[in-house]
Amino acid sequence: QAAAPLHPVAVQCQEAQVVVRVHRDLFGTGRLVRAADLSLGSASCLPVAQSAAEGTVTFLAGLHECGSSLQMTPDSLIYRTSLSYNPSPGRLGIVRTNAAAVPIECHYPRRSNVSSKAVQPTWAPFHSTISVEEKLLFSLRLMSDDWSSERLSPAFQLGESLHLQADVAAGSHVPLRLFVDDCVATLRPDRSSSPRYAFIDLRGCLVDGRADDTSSAFISPRPRQETLQFRVDAFRFAGDNGNLIYISCHLKVSPVEQAPSPWSKACSFNRASSLWSPVEGTGDICSCCETNNCPLP
Repeated sequence: QAAAPLHPVAVQCQEAQVVVRVHRDLFGTGRLVRAADLSLGSASCLPVAQSAAEGTVTFLAGLHECGSSLQMTPDSLIYRTSLSYNPSPGRLGIVRTNAAAVPIECHYPRRSNVSSKAVQPTWAPFHSTISVEEKLLFSLRLMSDDWSSERLSPAFQLGESLHLQADVAAGSHVPLRLFVDDCVATLRPDRSSSPRYAFIDLRGCLVDGRADDTSSAFISPRPRQETLQFRVDAFRFAGDNGNLIYISCHLKVSPVEQAPSPWSKACSFNRASSLWSPVEGTGDICSCCETNNCPLP
């Protein structure tokens, strides 16, 4: 879709390049940012075109250009870069907007037959092939406050709550129940970097709910067994003046017929009762959240 004040950054992942169109009303306030203050990637590539009539600037870069990074997974090639906005001081050294960074990713499938040899077909029952080879597709999305759709903006103010929804596409697998083992917030994409804050830990304990004056909790009941929703109050790292926090979560599934357990659970802290309570299952599966000693299966 085209860049517009409601969707200020539009990305097209093409065969060998990425096209990024940015509306100069970047923050939706009616105040246009300067094109010279926008750049792409760690190499700070500049726009290649600007439209005064549409109020947009356009970046064009090869997938390996502008300091982009490449990650290879078993199924995909993932090229990562970011759009940066660094406002230059005006008269008397005054700056009236905050700097911003917008992560950009292009995903390309890797699955294909690259052998020049003939492929000899083999017969196998369809259902057995599906059960062995089908991949589970996990997702983690920021949602609107009423959970009806994906949130358009990843920006939050302190005092607001992040509404996060984890899903798994089960396909033809037996019915599955999704759990979030842990979630870690960091200032860099590396989840092991420092500083780091594990707001879900101990195989499904939403430990941020124990902090003072927070409403962080799993949403109960679930909308579906393959979906888990949770709310986390916005936060920042003390002493950090940046505007970007990375969140990475470990998601897993178990068969619906398998009862929740201390190693497969979703537990929230109930401030009124000062007790931990599960989204489903008996209350004793959350007892290890209190002792900080949840067992392995």
